[in-house]
Amino acid sequence: MQSASAGFFLGLSLILAIGAQNAFVLRQGLRGEHVFWVALTCAVSDALLITFGVSSFGWIERTLPLVTPVFLYGGVAFLVWYGFEKMRAAWRGGEALTAEGNGGQSLSKALLTCLALTWLNPHVYLDTVVFLGSVSTQYDSALAFGAGAVLSSFVFFFSLAYGARLLRPLFSKPLAWRILDFIIALVMWGIAAKLLTQ
Repeated sequence: MQSASAGFFLGLSLILAIGAQNAFVLRQGLRGEHVFWVALTCAVSDALLITFGVSSFGWIERTLPLVTPVFLYGGVAFLVWYGFEKMRAAWRGGEALTAEGNGGQSLSKALLTCLALTWLNPHVYLDTVVFLGSVSTQYDSALAFGAGAVLSSFVFFFSLAYGARLLRPLFSKPLAWRILDFIIALVMWGIAAKLLTQ
């Protein structure tokens, strides 16, 4: 239980910081679009990465110098592009919260965006595979530690996705969407800049 609780709280502390993945889940929750599938996709993706990190950290540690530049620059390029898209949406405006099921993006497009924000983001690999994988080696049961971290992802993403509906009255106004898109763009660019300067 000690290993599992340590994994849960460490995993939760890493995922709480707003990032590309969290911002997208929040946005989908606010719009009421494909909420379950988006939350499930994020949680399962995290579970796969955490499991890989906890079970294979020794191998990752030896090979990481070869793959780091690919993850880094590919991820930075994606974050810059996604930030640009959100800044353009903030500039144009005109979006307001519509009734559930009215006109938003298709399920396939939402899931592809969600997968890209997860699997193309270098922070995800650094947090789940590298950091949690390395910390898991300090506990008697790396498996229990990993299970706790996986549980934290499921709890967080479903809470964020379904809890976002409490903010719907605020986001019935177009200005609120413009501010959200502006903040998301700054977050994406901030993550990209931090990755390049580290």
